[in-house]
Amino acid sequence: MCRIPDGIGLDVAAPLLCAGITTYSPLRQWGAGPGKKVAVVGLGGLGHMAVKIAAAMGAEVTVLSQSLKKQEDGKRLGATEYYATADESTFKVLRGRFDLILNTVSAQIPVDAYLGLLRTGGAMVNVGAPGEPLSYNAFSLIAGNKSLAGSMIGGLPETQEMLDFCAEHGIGAEIETISADDVNTAYERVSASDVRYRFVIDTSTISS
Repeated sequence: MCRIPDGIGLDVAAPLLCAGITTYSPLRQWGAGPGKKVAVVGLGGLGHMAVKIAAAMGAEVTVLSQSLKKQEDGKRLGATEYYATADESTFKVLRGRFDLILNTVSAQIPVDAYLGLLRTGGAMVNVGAPGEPLSYNAFSLIAGNKSLAGSMIGGLPETQEMLDFCAEHGIGAEIETISADDVNTAYERVSASDVRYRFVIDTSTISS
């Protein structure tokens, strides 16, 4: 069982455990840190934690999102740059820039285009889980000795490590507290990407 360190409130502990370890684990495993350029695809429940953690690790962080509507948030959370993937020029401007791309979205993306943003020897790691298979051209990996990987969550020791890291750096999930009666509305907002960035149900509103 993990110990919640001092500095992390119980109100953010649960969403931190869910989103925190999911993004901390691949960032740590693939060496996010000083001198590394990391791109985070999507600024949602997972993405906003990835930005915070990667920045705290010392990496230079760029957010890749469909639009620029969350650009201000991205910079506040620790990103140095923010690009809209709906703009085709983004993939030309950023070609060959990143050591690591962390894909947090559960949607279809043009994998080959994103692999083109990696430096030689770079890696793209998926933590999002789209409903349909992703496809890519093997040459997109072979040409630059690149890797395409996936990551789920860490075990208890790494989860404790993540909690201690977040406490040390003052990192917590961005949450919006809702009542149990608002669950259906919250679900609709999640579907519409209208949440910043995790919903937490006030347990006192749950009927016995």
